Amino acid sequence: MRVTNQRRILTVAAVLFIVVPAIQSSPGSICQQRSSSGNENSSVAVSQLLQEIASFIRQSKFVEAKPLAQRAIAIAPNNADAHNLLGIILDQQKEYREAEREYRLAVKLNPRATSPLANLGVLLAHTRQNEQAVKVLESVLRMSPDHPEASTNLGLLYTSLGNYERSVELLERANRFQPNSPDIIFNLGLSLYRLNRLSEAEDTLLYLTNTSTESPESFYFLGLISLTRNQDEKAAAYFEKALQLRPTYSEANFMLGEVLRKQNKLEAARDFYQRAVDQNPTVPVNHIRLGAVYLLLNDNNKAYQVFRQAAERFPRVSELQFYFAGTARGKGEYDLAIAALKKSLSLKPDNVDALSLLGVILLDRNEIAEAENLLRRAIALNENYFNPFNDLGRLLVKTHRYEEAIPILQRAASLSPDNAEVHYQLLLSYSRLKRKAEADREYAIHKQLTEKNQTKKP
Repeated sequence: MRVTNQRRILTVAAVLFIVVPAIQSSPGSICQQRSSSGNENSSVAVSQLLQEIASFIRQSKFVEAKPLAQRAIAIAPNNADAHNLLGIILDQQKEYREAEREYRLAVKLNPRATSPLANLGVLLAHTRQNEQAVKVLESVLRMSPDHPEASTNLGLLYTSLGNYERSVELLERANRFQPNSPDIIFNLGLSLYRLNRLSEAEDTLLYLTNTSTESPESFYFLGLISLTRNQDEKAAAYFEKALQLRPTYSEANFMLGEVLRKQNKLEAARDFYQRAVDQNPTVPVNHIRLGAVYLLLNDNNKAYQVFRQAAERFPRVSELQFYFAGTARGKGEYDLAIAALKKSLSLKPDNVDALSLLGVILLDRNEIAEAENLLRRAIALNENYFNPFNDLGRLLVKTHRYEEAIPILQRAASLSPDNAEVHYQLLLSYSRLKRKAEADREYAIHKQLTEKNQTKKP
């Protein structure tokens, strides 16, 4: 059974920043409008009230600020700042629909004000209206290219959306406005990593680890960078550091398992994969790797248990159905294996592994026609996969189609030169066709490989 190398994607939530406007005391301020009565003193009173509301918001005293904002709007219903501040309060209290209404009204009342527009963009991002959020925040930057919060928020949003080129551009700008912000620096490093600009990503993330002692994600991605460069020991040290900061970091446990499996430290790898499963059982690849390492440890029973439970948990993951079928076959539960393989193929009809395994099980059950069809489909999909060539060759020998078997078996031998069984099947084919010289050659190769394999056994 082959275990495919799967790379997981880590999603990192970014902190988006609300913009609290600076409220000016001058009655002539752009963001300040007179009350409908036209009374100058009333306008000054609204300005003072708005400053008090803004002060409460900066202290996160939203309960105290809300009635003041409502009072300001009652006095000056056309004041854009009042509606923006009420929007901020409602936003922080998770009353998103009402907050959006206030932000949009503030923008309508003062189209040149960037604060409510920037806050509207943040709200749209929080409520996963990403396309609208991008349009709104880009419009803020067209009005004010150096707007700090819009640059930061749009950069963070582009990171989460996978637009890493634009993200890097904006976050580098944001880093100049807000140097040493962990969120900005980390997402900049992450975007550089996604762009495969590994040296820059490494420098950025190392800078963050030197300025912040609480960044397990940075150590995790530094580990991925080292792993990409085949620096396994360095990668392991980074993953271990990430786990020191966050022992329940399932991705770091998983990647330590990957490093140890690569180093053939299978028992240790098993333990880290188990932790990854325990900490995040919702990720199919965690179960796949745990089951696979049990197979490498020659513990088919444990692998069977892992894959059976995972196949039940993730019935629509084709690969898990395949792995479960392999272990079921190893326990002699052929009907269960066939059912799982058919399910795997219903989910992914071109799964070469499943086609090949189902073909060989049906061959062993003497269901020749269907087995041959499956093996030929597997070969058509992957001409470099040993198993279907080997098994189709056996099938053709079994059905006395020796001339047809020879090129298939020769291809299998070229794909796995040290496989003695292939040369035994070639020996049978040449012998039945009375091609003595070729049969003698295959006999010699088979004997040599058999002796070699026996020598390797402990």
